[in-house]
Amino acid sequence: MKTILVAVAGAIAVFAGPASGAGPEMSVSGAWSRPAAAGGTGAGFMTLKTTGAADALTGVASPLARKVEIHRSSLQGGVMSMRRQERVDIPAGGQAVFAPGGYHLMFYGLTQPLRAGDKLPATLTFQSGRKLAVSFAVGAGAAPAMEHKH
Repeated sequence: MKTILVAVAGAIAVFAGPASGAGPEMSVSGAWSRPAAAGGTGAGFMTLKTTGAADALTGVASPLARKVEIHRSSLQGGVMSMRRQERVDIPAGGQAVFAPGGYHLMFYGLTQPLRAGDKLPATLTFQSGRKLAVSFAVGAGAAPAMEHKH
């Protein structure tokens, strides 16, 4: 039953229609997440692109997580660290890449397990006020070849 709910939520996220709010056109490609246990923490990866003016990702929410934070991993002096980010800037006509070892999303307090083949729905919020529904494909690490434009 939970898998069906995840699939339905994912379908709604993908087919939610145009993003709301004003601002540049924003697209998401290669949205994926690794499997994770219920109650645990998941991670999200993607590429955000804008075709017009600069914007910034300022928030993320998911019905399957207690909270979602934007993080960035970095290697300094041979030590890997991870820090919470308040925003990720996307330059005019440019992109921001969320990938292992760099920017990523942390999905805390998952309400159900994330298994390979599941979809993890989320809503991205941008400085411009735009909101974008995204569905993260759960897999072992290969980014899927799908793109959401709004």
